[in-house]
Amino acid sequence: MRPVRTLGAVIAIGVITLAAACGGDDGKAGEGEDGKTVTVQAANGAVAVPAKPKRIVSLSPTHTETLFAIGAGSQVVAVDDYSNHPSNAPRTKLSGFKPNAEAVIAYKPDLVVLSDDLSGIVKALEKVKVPVLLEPAATKLDEAYDEIMDLGQATGHTAEATKVTGGMRAEIQKTVAASSKAKGLTYYHELDNQLHSVTSTTFVGQVYGLFGLQNIADKADKASGGYPQLSREYLLKQDPDLIFLADTKCCGQNAGALAKRPGWSDLDAVKSNGVVELDDDIASRWGPRLPEFVKVIGDAVQKVQ
Repeated sequence: MRPVRTLGAVIAIGVITLAAACGGDDGKAGEGEDGKTVTVQAANGAVAVPAKPKRIVSLSPTHTETLFAIGAGSQVVAVDDYSNHPSNAPRTKLSGFKPNAEAVIAYKPDLVVLSDDLSGIVKALEKVKVPVLLEPAATKLDEAYDEIMDLGQATGHTAEATKVTGGMRAEIQKTVAASSKAKGLTYYHELDNQLHSVTSTTFVGQVYGLFGLQNIADKADKASGGYPQLSREYLLKQDPDLIFLADTKCCGQNAGALAKRPGWSDLDAVKSNGVVELDDDIASRWGPRLPEFVKVIGDAVQKVQ
């Protein structure tokens, strides 16, 4: 079972590395297997990895999903404790939040993929000549696609990665096009039951922005880096048309619990079935399942139009 997610965990997933550079698409193709390497441009620089690594360790749920989506699942020997999708991923006790170099090295990886350079894990692995790809949390859609392509290049699955990103783009465009009348609707995206939210500058906020939805948290953000904590009074006054709950698994929130909060039963979103219960994982992992998140938003918009 996924442990309770605190705001610190949320930030660790989506905020700590927002300033870091994502992997580029200017990597140099290798010459195949049999000792040959491929150079991939990641946030930690140009990284030479085996042309088709056979012992990959992933310390990022998003990248775990990507590796399996592009057909590299059989090359993965271990994933972190949060990587619960797909179900056949080799989940271990390895931590992405408190990575331990010795524990990772014990799996004899020829490639390690992670989102955050916590506890100096990148240098620790580089010292023992383990190739590491640092692919931070994406800050915009193009970066999410770019990271999938990086992993495709690094694992020998460039064609599959191209197919995955192409499919994602097409699905997202289709969903958004079907909800073109969403402009003007307001929304609130809840990260936890302490009323922390996201603004339009964040990755999640940009996804909602595809529909032209107006974020009530924007005016409340002063110095929180895009993740403000709203007051109950402010939220009730804003009375958003749609409320998206990204704390259903971590904090047990749902439409029924929301309606029991003091004053919330009077909100239009509560009265008109405009409360949407998101899958925490899908809403916070910006990889191959991103179209599913977009589809949920599109369906919600359709209901209130």
